[in-house]
Amino acid sequence: MAFNFYMPDIGEGVVEGEIVAWKVKEGDRVTLDQPIVEVMTDKATVELPSPRAGTIVQINYRDGQICPVGQVLVVIDDGAAASSKPEAPATPPALHAVPVAPGSGAGAIQIVDTTASRARVLATPATRRLARQLGVELGDIEPTGKHGRVTTDDVRGHRANGAAAPAASATPARAAATYAPSAIAKAGDEERIPLRGVRKKIAESMARAVHTAAHFTYVEEVDMTELVAVRERAKPRAAERGVKLNYLPFIVKAVVSGLKKWPQLNASLDETTQEIVRKKYYHIGIAAQGPHGLAVSVVREADRRSIFDISREIDRLGEAVKAGTATRDDLTGGTFTISSLGKLGGVLATPIINFPEVAIIGVHKIEERPAVRGGQIVARHLMNLSISIDHRLADGWDGAMFLQDVKALLEDPTTMFMEMV
Repeated sequence: MAFNFYMPDIGEGVVEGEIVAWKVKEGDRVTLDQPIVEVMTDKATVELPSPRAGTIVQINYRDGQICPVGQVLVVIDDGAAASSKPEAPATPPALHAVPVAPGSGAGAIQIVDTTASRARVLATPATRRLARQLGVELGDIEPTGKHGRVTTDDVRGHRANGAAAPAASATPARAAATYAPSAIAKAGDEERIPLRGVRKKIAESMARAVHTAAHFTYVEEVDMTELVAVRERAKPRAAERGVKLNYLPFIVKAVVSGLKKWPQLNASLDETTQEIVRKKYYHIGIAAQGPHGLAVSVVREADRRSIFDISREIDRLGEAVKAGTATRDDLTGGTFTISSLGKLGGVLATPIINFPEVAIIGVHKIEERPAVRGGQIVARHLMNLSISIDHRLADGWDGAMFLQDVKALLEDPTTMFMEMV
């Protein structure tokens, strides 16, 4: 009997999933609970197991395509006799999450507007927000996006051309700007790689952050000489406890202390209610490069952890990201993010806010550089810290003063330890 496996309701407002990779093909035999497909949601890649043993008869959505919740994802012939009773949708299976991209990723979710007078309208939250800002009804717009999705270009085009003008009129302009291979390019000189999966989620998340938050960046030079000495003295004791001690746990502690003084930076914006939500807990995100792209793992309750404990947790999260075993809790729920390139560090960068958070710190390379101390030029271990803040929710003064406090704690570790709970 043909069994329809519907795209399951994964919860938390997710109404669609992007097909990352099928692990089976039509005609393959599968067993009960055998992983058959990887699907990318807003937060993670979930591995869907087969709800029945049988033969894969028909795959309805291919790699890179979007499958809405409730649509038939795949048809499986389970060999059972046909029943006169109507078939019910499959129960959502247990899911295994692996790391994907930074941020809330909410820009990747399609929201379905349903009214009695109009058909379903598919649009991302960013598109819906833009429509509200421009006073445009999504149901009045002719969609040009994939699977009938209304895009931000559709909304802008509809507004620019008047309420009666179809958004499709903007299509020729976009088509004219679409990249085409150079006529003089030789065969094999270019490679086309589909924008899908993790890379697509990163692109959507970053674009949403840049086009939504009003970024303001401030930079400070920090003299890490004293902290370098403290770390060197602490490394043997850390090693006895199985901890590989680097500078990041100290920075986490300094950031938490600063956030307690400047709570407007440990916050987010609830766009539904137009309320600034100040968090009284400190879940610090660590943005770093993983095997699947940029990932933000979260050190929860960082204010209640010791330097050694934070170091262990950062190592655990890093290993989980590399191994693809990080859970949703490991990758979501951050209140403030620290972006670090480790030893690569660089001199300066403008970090993109991990939306919907208010701010993010960029940690750069520590190196010996000349500095003037007491009228003398001496070698010191210097590092740049950069902070980007959402100027809609906090002022540049707030960000600058917060970074000054973080700088003071890092430059005088004794003070930092006195500040710890």
